[in-house]
Amino acid sequence: MDNLIEIVRQAAKEGALLLYTLADPSMAEATKKACDLWGVPCTDVLRPTIDAIASHIGVAPSGISRSSASRKGQLSEDYFQRIEAIDFTIKQDDGAQPQNLARAHIVLVGVSRTGKTPLSIYLAQKGYKVANVPIVMGIDLPKALFEIDQDKIFGLTINPVVLQAIRKTRANTLGFHGQKSNYAEMEHVRQELDHANQIFVRHPTWPVIRKISFIVFYGELICFLSCYNNIFFVQRSLEKL
Repeated sequence: MDNLIEIVRQAAKEGALLLYTLADPSMAEATKKACDLWGVPCTDVLRPTIDAIASHIGVAPSGISRSSASRKGQLSEDYFQRIEAIDFTIKQDDGAQPQNLARAHIVLVGVSRTGKTPLSIYLAQKGYKVANVPIVMGIDLPKALFEIDQDKIFGLTINPVVLQAIRKTRANTLGFHGQKSNYAEMEHVRQELDHANQIFVRHPTWPVIRKISFIVFYGELICFLSCYNNIFFVQRSLEKL
């Protein structure tokens, strides 16, 4: 997944078209999501052929490549957990299905373009079920967000100058350049980040992580989760005394 994200980012930087052939449906969907996020035109070269063959012979594709270790009977429990995590995470993107937030290992909250989706997919590849919820001015956060374990919620923020640059690139990619919209205007960007910060202040149990890179994001998240899990283990051990 690390290599996949880097390839998509490089394609976005060079304005390239991405063609991919991935037998694993979850990986193919993750690739499409990443391409959509960075505005990279992409084509799944393999899927139409697989679907046509499957339809003709009446056999559903396994989604496992012939060269994979799983063909040799080496499928591990970890493999299935990661596939399940990726599938869950894709379905929970951008605030979808809030009723499932309680099932997530991690919930990411932040304004548009703070990296919620790519970080979610990155973590899912590590085996974490991740949901992400957008913060939008004028729209209340889902009630379900406040009914789950608050210790697994993380706020994402970013430097306003960086966010504006990202949004300008996104707007140009989608063809919004020149149209009337405050989406990438600095004043609006600062207002959104201030609004998000007010929410984070009201919920001090949510660690807030500033976007720097996926590796830094991941490292800080794992640090927070490890601390929380250690405290939880100690509490449970004391309860048994």
